[in-house]
Amino acid sequence: MFRVKALLNSSLVRFKRFLRENPGAGFVVGFQVLLVSCAVLLAVGLGFVAEGVAVVAYFMLAAGVLVQLVWYVRRRDKNGE
Repeated sequence: MFRVKALLNSSLVRFKRFLRENPGAGFVVGFQVLLVSCAVLLAVGLGFVAEGVAVVAYFMLAAGVLVQLVWYVRRRDKNGE
């Protein structure tokens, strides 16, 4: 039990560090969660709701890619590469 808790804690710490180091990652993770929820909604028979959620999901993906691109360009310019 203690080993599982320690493993979960270390994974959570690494995930938080990943989100801090990659500003667009939160949007991409949100996209993935919404995409999975779309699949569940489709399986339940709520296709009309899944369509709206899919639109929001794709906007989150676009926002995540855009934020990550801006962060990369700024970081590259700051480092003089």
